Amino acid sequence: LWYLFSPSVDKAWKELTNILSGIFCASLNFIDSTNTVTPTASFKPLGLANGTDHRLLRYTVLPREVVCTENLTPWKKLLPCGSKAGLAVLLKAERLFHSSYHSQAVHIRPICRDASCLAVSWELRQTLTVVFDSFCSSQGKKDWSLFKMFSRTLTDACPLASESKVYVDISPKNKEKELLEVTPAPTSVHEAVVQGDKRTYAVYDLLSPSLFNTSRSLNVQLKWKRPQDSSELPTPVLHAQRYVSGYGLQTGQICTLIYNTHPYRAFPVMLLETVPWYLRLYVHTLTITTKGKENKPSYIHYEPAQDRRRPHLLEMLIQLPASSVTKITIQFERALLKWTEYTPDPNHGFYVGSSVLSALLPSVIAMKDVDVEQSPLFTSLFPSSDGSSYFVRLYTEPLLVNLPTPDFSMPYNVICLTCTVVAVCYGSFYNLLTRTFQGGGGLAKRLANIIRRFRGVPPL
Repeated sequence: LWYLFSPSVDKAWKELTNILSGIFCASLNFIDSTNTVTPTASFKPLGLANGTDHRLLRYTVLPREVVCTENLTPWKKLLPCGSKAGLAVLLKAERLFHSSYHSQAVHIRPICRDASCLAVSWELRQTLTVVFDSFCSSQGKKDWSLFKMFSRTLTDACPLASESKVYVDISPKNKEKELLEVTPAPTSVHEAVVQGDKRTYAVYDLLSPSLFNTSRSLNVQLKWKRPQDSSELPTPVLHAQRYVSGYGLQTGQICTLIYNTHPYRAFPVMLLETVPWYLRLYVHTLTITTKGKENKPSYIHYEPAQDRRRPHLLEMLIQLPASSVTKITIQFERALLKWTEYTPDPNHGFYVGSSVLSALLPSVIAMKDVDVEQSPLFTSLFPSSDGSSYFVRLYTEPLLVNLPTPDFSMPYNVICLTCTVVAVCYGSFYNLLTRTFQGGGGLAKRLANIIRRFRGVPPL
């Protein structure tokens, strides 16, 4: 979560997190100064924001929280037609949360109402990203359809929508265009440059009357005319990996690997690291190496943490040579927490938020200006190239770090043992104090009672 405020930042930040927590039924109310930072270069205002002062910006992440059905329901209610019509009818929680990857987001920015920009409006954009493994679910086949993935089909467009389209990527790979078939026939075919690569999309316009003439529902299907051999996916130009190394519960090391797979172009990347205060960083151990040589950052900004008040903030601008792997390492020491500061499952570990990579990646294919004018909806959803480069922001995986954890079962064991000992001792002592003792008869009396019992006479 990141936002650019006017003055009175901290007060507005607290109010915003509480409001969003109530709207989306999320745990954003756990955001406070201990996990909030003020980046200087990684994030910039979007839209018509006039302020560029980084002191008005706040960024935070809650790596422990996951998206669930409670967050999806209010997210769908923000749509003009909810989940009753349009593309939102596919958003079935049972299918979405059984996917390999699921992410939902809300973006708000000020924009111009017209070309003269005399009036300003607020744009609310909602995005949902879902990844299905069709190869496993289809028993080794790459065929897929909307019904197989979502258990639903499209029936109509949202009545309030001015545009409602479905884009299917049919870009040929190694002359495979003739091997795949998309049904039904698309309304049109659109070509664009997405992230430096030329793409071809089959477009289904839900507002077109001819789309629902032959059938009352739209079930887009992609079939391969013959079985395809499993091939490796193309490696992205920029990707990263992050992990924790070391042993024991005193010190450790955070390692970040940044890959530039471009064959001949080098480019800079802005790295943002946010580390909780209970991991005390040793900044003098920061090392950046590329191809076995030291790689000095051209810009570095570091704000040390304060115990129980704010986390560490580290921003660096690093140059990535072509076809290289850059390794960034920094050592840390684990702090001792109070027993009230541990999470309900401390033995599981403590999460560290993801690193953020921001870069302008080189593009070899230029985009035509007419594409932006003809397809404004497409260009707003897909990051397209505006010439020689395109902007990309990546998030690495979060880290899981173990901290020295006390034996939380010890008080329970002590209480149980103490209560047991007290109960046994007090019970025996109370029994001796309250019992009435009576003298028993001799052997002669017991024998006489046995004889009298056989004779049917009452005992003595």
